[in-house]
Amino acid sequence: MVTIKVGTEKRHEISPYLYMQFMEPLGVCDAAVDTAWDLWENEWYPGVIEKVRELGPTMVRFGGCFASYYHWREAVGPRKERIPMINHCWGGIYHNQIGTHEVIDFCRKVDAEPLIVVNMESEGLLFWQEPKNDICRKGTAEEAADWVSYCNDPDDPLRRAHGQETPYGVKYWQIGNETSYTVFGQRGFTVQQCHDVTCRFAAQMKARDPGIRLIGWGDTDVDKKENWCRPMSQIDEIELLAFHHHFDSGLPDSPLYSTKYRDDYEANWPHLMHAHQSLDAHIRAMRADAGNKRLAITEGHYMLPGRNRNEVLSSWGAGVSYARCLNTIMRHSDVVEIATMADFFGNVWQVNAMMIPGRYFTDGICYLQPVGAVMSLFRHHQGRFALDASVSGAVDAVASMTDDTVYIHAANTEMRKAQQLKLELGGKTIKEAKMFYIAEDPAAEITPQNMDVFAVKTLQIEGDTVTLPAAAVAAIEITLEG
Repeated sequence: MVTIKVGTEKRHEISPYLYMQFMEPLGVCDAAVDTAWDLWENEWYPGVIEKVRELGPTMVRFGGCFASYYHWREAVGPRKERIPMINHCWGGIYHNQIGTHEVIDFCRKVDAEPLIVVNMESEGLLFWQEPKNDICRKGTAEEAADWVSYCNDPDDPLRRAHGQETPYGVKYWQIGNETSYTVFGQRGFTVQQCHDVTCRFAAQMKARDPGIRLIGWGDTDVDKKENWCRPMSQIDEIELLAFHHHFDSGLPDSPLYSTKYRDDYEANWPHLMHAHQSLDAHIRAMRADAGNKRLAITEGHYMLPGRNRNEVLSSWGAGVSYARCLNTIMRHSDVVEIATMADFFGNVWQVNAMMIPGRYFTDGICYLQPVGAVMSLFRHHQGRFALDASVSGAVDAVASMTDDTVYIHAANTEMRKAQQLKLELGGKTIKEAKMFYIAEDPAAEITPQNMDVFAVKTLQIEGDTVTLPAAAVAAIEITLEG
């Protein structure tokens, strides 16, 4: 018997943006954004919108490495006047048929808050500022500030000329992307340069709209072992510090790559169950140096040898592993305001939350990867306030509460053994309880031919005990008496 003890005293309010999805045009690496867009009808495919509503992202981030050479004006206004661009990081041509208006329209259709990444002088990387066969791609503070006005100023003349009289009201903006990282073997800004440029961008952007919330880059320079979080936390004009967490198992001799994992899935399990520990360590390191700033995990997912084409991430064992990562984020929800554990959608990368196999299928056929299935499950059964939770056995669990309803997110860390759960709610009486769960063989993989393999099941709980199947992930919803 595994006992889950939940205190009913509310600790802190949980940000709604811990289920963010990250939208970036990935060029020839993954069709991503373009594969969701109907070029014949100039709108998002209805089947994609329907599946995204099921996924339920609370925020959608537009940017990434792509933002480091993006000029937003090339992608607004009449379609015939939009300017195609070379996708310098990901390859191919991006035709800019999806720009500010389309991204905001997408967010409104799926009820998500938009987050926009601005081009911060190409992160100081000269090969993106003045690339071969292209115009200058360096973004300026003035350009970023003009984008804020375009989105948020009720009287912005350019947006109104484009037929959009009502402002978009974009509240969250990220200045730069992965500024401390080495890109194609080259380095951009130093931490001092990043600090100074961020200050300049922040001042000009907030002059246009003082009510926006700004995110600065704060992740550690891994190559030089240099702390960026502490100096960046001193910038008064930014509210959040961003970092990215791309991870593997954290153990040596990992089988989680290529097709080697299929030879002996039992050998994968310890690696999958260990992966969340690096996320916990990363968050702890960031919060130790962030001062009074909130944290934003604006990218996060497995990244195994072979980049993002890793079939193991289509298997249910990865879903259980991601559930532990999401629970780790929830344990730090007193300081983490924005988080994600997946790229968004596309038709190649297995780190996507959602797969769109190709245009032939897009009128209705798309499916959630294991990480997307778990994010959807937890997102739709999530409380407003954090609660204390402790577990006596091999189950990873966190708890939250809204009004008189308690929510427990649980993952069975045993691959082959079911767990009998006893629910203790601090002396409170359970009026009604249900368990919404996904339980499947950890080696089971989702494909376009078996898109319902990770369907959510529902179980009415009698009393205060319930059986959690082996390798299951569950959201338990408990209504308390009085």
